[in-house]
Amino acid sequence: MLDAKGLAWVIKEWLWELLIGTGKMFIHPLFYYLIILAGIIGVSRVKRERKNFHIRVEDAFFELRQLLPLGIVIGLAISLVTLAAGTVIPFAAVILTAVFTLLWSLTTRVRLLGPAFTVGAAFFALIFLAGQDWSLPVFSEEFADLQDTIFPGIAVLLAILLIGEGILIRRNGIKGTSPKLIKSKRGLTVGVHEVKRLWMLPVFLIIPGDALAPISWWPLFPGGDGQYSLFLVPFAAGFHQQVQGMLPKEAIRDLGNRVAVLGLVILIIAAAGYWYPIVSITAVALAIIGREAITQSHRLKEGSLPFYFSKKNHGVMILGIIPESPANKMALQVGELITKVNGKSIHDEKSFYEALQRNRAHCKLEVLDTSGQIRFVQRALYEGDHHELGILFVQDEKTWGSEAV
Repeated sequence: MLDAKGLAWVIKEWLWELLIGTGKMFIHPLFYYLIILAGIIGVSRVKRERKNFHIRVEDAFFELRQLLPLGIVIGLAISLVTLAAGTVIPFAAVILTAVFTLLWSLTTRVRLLGPAFTVGAAFFALIFLAGQDWSLPVFSEEFADLQDTIFPGIAVLLAILLIGEGILIRRNGIKGTSPKLIKSKRGLTVGVHEVKRLWMLPVFLIIPGDALAPISWWPLFPGGDGQYSLFLVPFAAGFHQQVQGMLPKEAIRDLGNRVAVLGLVILIIAAAGYWYPIVSITAVALAIIGREAITQSHRLKEGSLPFYFSKKNHGVMILGIIPESPANKMALQVGELITKVNGKSIHDEKSFYEALQRNRAHCKLEVLDTSGQIRFVQRALYEGDHHELGILFVQDEKTWGSEAV
């Protein structure tokens, strides 16, 4: 029988081992690298917004807060699907996906961090490296023992990750789109919305053999034809899109739907790879081409549309809303047109604020919403309220930098 002191010691040892085991789950360096990248994206956005509007919309930690919450849920769902299907992913694929994530991030093109480009590049690199008698440090055996049977599992994983990316774009990409001022080809100041987002999808994968032994002790469990490890792998999902001819939410939702549908199509094709391995190559190639085609087709479509956020003669269009501002509390929306302020018709930013000064204690707006319906919103103005209500417009010429489109 253990006395109270001995029992306390045993519990302490158990808790310590549990802590060490939990820490080993996050041994993958991408966990920390993606956090740094998300922070950099947030800081660069704030700098651009201050340059355009002399105020930022969301704080610099906004992108960092979007990195994980929904990604954890989707990553867990992907884990359950792949584990239930018994999908085995070689550790070499995990290594190469991390390598290409690092390499593509150095290009500063966030969209290249999507699974189609990181896992897809790793897939074709594995085909090239399979059977090569190269002396690689630490993990040389993982590349030397690759077989054709592992490729269908990677193709299926890529397809499921694409579906997850589509859900992230649709559900999370519409949040906090960033207003931006640019120059049109005619030299006019116009507004657009930009989404530059990075998500992390932590997924539990079945890794064959004792591939993790060089890192540190790792628990193994027996399978039908060998031993396997369970490893938590962080996959990146990068997204960068500029919207100029539509409402941001509509455009981003459409993109998310198209990416998710592409993932479903690739999943059906990739599943056939278990019977015909060559099909796996087709599935991954189509995933890369299809994902790029979605991005480019959106850009072509946007380029053919007139600018949604441009100066109007019969009011001022809302380009952005500052969170927690009076405008936000009045439920004003991006894309709505303010036609009257305190009963006075307005046509630009200057006349808007002149009309606003007519009544410092109360604000009444006549708004044309995005469906073309007129509505009235009003609110008492209190001491300490943002003096400009927290609305961002397409501004007149100022000292901000321009960008041709």
